[in-house]
Amino acid sequence: MSEQKITDTVFEQIMELRKLPDCPNLFDTKAAFELAIKYNFYELADLVFCDTWIYSTFILTGER
Repeated sequence: MSEQKITDTVFEQIMELRKLPDCPNLFDTKAAFELAIKYNFYELADLVFCDTWIYSTFILTGER
């Protein structure tokens, strides 16, 4: 299994998610996943679902 990374597309989708009025606590991966699907952020949804560690590390540290 190849390790996913925070691509430019995923980064932009996270930044857009943060701006939404119904944005959850971004550490709530279930809510972040559901909102990503709702707004058609499929690359972000895939990362949250398949590689929660990479997603969570980015949310915590900002490291891409």
